[in-house]
Amino acid sequence: MRRRHIPALLAGASATWPLAARAQPTERMRRIGVLMPFAESDTEIRAQIAAFRDGLSKLGWTDGRNVQFDHRWAAGTIGQVRAFAKELVELRPDVIVGRATPVIAALLQETRTIPIVFLSVSDPVGDGFVASLARPGGNVTGFTAVEASLGGKWLELLREIAPRVSRIAIIFDPTRAPGGGAYYLRQVEDAAKSFALKWVANAVRDAADIGRTLDAFAREPNSGLVVLPDITTVTHRDLIVSMAARLRLPAVYGFSSFAMLGGLISYGVDLADLFRRGASYVDRILRGAKPSDLPVQQPIMFELTINRKTATALGLTIPHSILLRADQVIE
Repeated sequence: MRRRHIPALLAGASATWPLAARAQPTERMRRIGVLMPFAESDTEIRAQIAAFRDGLSKLGWTDGRNVQFDHRWAAGTIGQVRAFAKELVELRPDVIVGRATPVIAALLQETRTIPIVFLSVSDPVGDGFVASLARPGGNVTGFTAVEASLGGKWLELLREIAPRVSRIAIIFDPTRAPGGGAYYLRQVEDAAKSFALKWVANAVRDAADIGRTLDAFAREPNSGLVVLPDITTVTHRDLIVSMAARLRLPAVYGFSSFAMLGGLISYGVDLADLFRRGASYVDRILRGAKPSDLPVQQPIMFELTINRKTATALGLTIPHSILLRADQVIE
């Protein structure tokens, strides 16, 4: 599964951008607001921002020469997300970049005119951010972070690695997940039915909820864990991974950062690639394009990460077929 490439919806749109428009930008200073729902100390998120800024640099935008960045980090707090959304809009930047559903919702409460580019939003149509993927229609466009088969893929991988698992806990924060959690939950529940697995959907809102939920669920044998991607689960990924190890819960995650911390297996969009691609839309908007004319792009690169060390600790053997498909194996 060497960094699998998936044809994106209307991905060719960027390829048709006139070459003349890629000439060096004028030296007039532009302003880019960046709102992240995580802590500034989060090294994984900072790496994604670095990929975004590197992408812009390759397109001719140099920090301090012709572009200025205004970064805001909400540290997993929705109140801070809303406060920073208001603060950034008051700065009147040329474009605002945001990650995650609650961030875009907060920005849209503050402005319907300043261009917004979202990164890693799952259901922009269902959440009312755009009219359609092909024709966003407003001041927002961007890059989604999911494809329809993802929920089924998570369970397929978990079952291949931990075939004894017969019941799963699904954890997510309904206040921060797309569709209140329903967007991902439907996919996982449908897959669980096809695998004849029992499942329990668990709403968690903070570290205490996560601790109580996992402790209670792990008391029964043959239990596994599916962690849906949202601001809360990503913010508390250290806790979730460490508890899964202590409670001996085979777990699957949507982002590679979980597996890098010791999670058993992760499969999902390559976020660094998504952020790098996001730079192309910011570039086009700074050169005069309207968000309403830029179709929402879907992910094209996915990565499978296996933590073999964790598998050994859980007494699991990774099938050779999965190892061959993995983009990264942590020994």
